[in-house]
This record gives sequence, C-alpha cells and structure tokens, in this order.
Amino acid sequence: MMRVAKYYRNSDVRLEEMPKPHIGGGEILVRSMACGVCGSDVLEWYRIKKAPIVLGHEMAGEVVEVGGDVDHIDVGDRVFVSHHVPCNTCHYCLSGHHTACETLHTTNFDPGGFAELVRIPPINIDRGLFKLPATMSFDDATFIEPLACVIRGQRNIGIDQGSTVLVLGSGISGTLHIVMANLAGAGRIIASDVHPFRLELASRLGADVVVDAREDLPARIRAANDGRLADRVILCTGAESAAYQALECVERGGTVLFFAVPTGDLTVPINQLWRNDVTLTTSYAGAPVDLYQALELIRSGALPAEELITHRLPLAETQKGFLLVAEAAESMKVIIRPNE
Repeated sequence: MMRVAKYYRNSDVRLEEMPKPHIGGGEILVRSMACGVCGSDVLEWYRIKKAPIVLGHEMAGEVVEVGGDVDHIDVGDRVFVSHHVPCNTCHYCLSGHHTACETLHTTNFDPGGFAELVRIPPINIDRGLFKLPATMSFDDATFIEPLACVIRGQRNIGIDQGSTVLVLGSGISGTLHIVMANLAGAGRIIASDVHPFRLELASRLGADVVVDAREDLPARIRAANDGRLADRVILCTGAESAAYQALECVERGGTVLFFAVPTGDLTVPINQLWRNDVTLTTSYAGAPVDLYQALELIRSGALPAEELITHRLPLAETQKGFLLVAEAAESMKVIIRPNE
C-alpha cells in the first residue's frame, strides 16, 4: 500500500491509502519527491467532474523500479515526467499543434504526482521523460511543466523586442510570463493583480509597472506607455472581469493571449476588434520541445525558481496547499513533497 492525497473538491483533499502500482514491461515506477500544485488543479468546475481523483502533474522524482524492455533508465535516476504526451504522427502533431493531439489529451501517469509512487507507461517514458541534471533539485524541476506552457504561449504571440506586455494576474503563471517576457526583450512589462504580495514579487522579478487590477487599468497603461495600450496582453487569471479588461487594454494591431480561461462565456466586441486588427488566441499545455527548453532554462539559472517557492508541504498537508493556491493571496509556488 502507499499514501495518496485524493481530491474530492478544493475544500476536501484527503490523505488515503491505495495499492502500490504494479509495473509491467516497458514501464517504470517513480518515487514522487516533489509535485507542484497547479492553478488548474484548483479549477473546481474543471476538476470535480473526475473526482475523486489523485491529481498532480508537475512531478519530479527518483526511479525505484524498472520493467523489462527499458534499457536506458536505471534505478536511482532522477527524472521529470510529463503526464500528457503527444503521438507525434497525427495531423495535429505534424502541423505543429501537438497540444491538440488526441493522444496528448488521453495519456497520463498512474496515479497523479500527489502520491508516494507513480507508474509511468511506455509512451510517457518515450516522449515525456527527462533525466535531471545533477545540479537541479526536485523542487526546481517542478517548474519544468508550467514553464513549458508559458514558453509555448509566448511563442504563439511573438513578443518582439520593444513590445509592451501586459500580464493580467500575477500568480505563478503570470510571474513566469513576466520572467520570460524579459528574456524575450520586451520593452515594457506591466503587471496587474489585486494582492500587494503578488504585485511586489512581480515588480522584483521584472515588471516595470505594477497596477492594482481594481484601478482604471487602460488609463494606467496609457500613462505609463506614452499614451498607448499594450501590444501583447496575457490573461493569467480566470476572473471574468480580467478577461474584459484584457479586451479593453490591447492596442490596435495587438494580441490577447487567453493563457487562462474565464469561468463564464464572454461577450466579445468582435466588430471593434476586427476594425482594430486585434488578434485573440489561446494556448493549452506544452509540447516535448517546450519541456526540453524549459528544463534548459532552469538548468542555466535563467529562472529564479527559489524566489518563487513560498510553501513546501508534506503529503498530509496537501489540503492546505490546495487552499493556498485557490485563495491566490500570499502564496506563489506551492510544492508537495509526498515522501517526507
């Protein structure tokens, strides 16, 4: 038997026991050493449909068993493993849309990373397993998946040198976008949120201007940006009000990235956006190439991971971790350590 944190709803994550996974040929068993709580984990409308379930997809750990026909992985290897992997052969993969691949939407490891042990199927080993550099901690490795998502999102919108970038929502994904926009050479980065703790961290990690989201955001942007709105707007919160702010804050010829999705359907002023040559786009998950790039960025020290980690909790306190992320106040990266 092994311990798991089983999700029933955000306010009900229980420490339970379930059988230790049995691995077959081509599979491995990983001891989960660190797993981040993602903002998507606490999207109750999204997650509760599959409850009860063991979640956790930002997982890094140590290989403890290796099945037959696995010849390039050894017991003791330190690894990051992606939960969703593409087939690499379908129409979507071959056209560069790996995250639209049906295989990616149906693959997973068993169970989630909020468990002491995790079984990794052959396809995840083949397309989603990365050995960690000796210098990279398990905690730092939990950033690989969320950073990969950010890398893909920013590739979709093309942040040019000199662009003004607005990040709506300065939680962990918003802060990662701020870091990456700086690396891309953005001319000015503006961040908004309603919590002073998050705005202070956004400022420390590269935002040129931080704004309380309850203010007149378009006016604040114009005042800080030579009378213009933002060339690239990145929505990193599910608040419906923020989604409408995104549409109000984009400059003519600009782009809005729905990195997060609002909780309800939006009424979009398509005629106005059409006349102003505004692009609306989305981004979901990350492809293997994004994961590789994320790992290399973390290895190089380009991501100040340690500054982003606010909580490290044992498996028994996973409920607390979920509430911290759901409250979106004085927390940033919350990491669960299942084997402490």
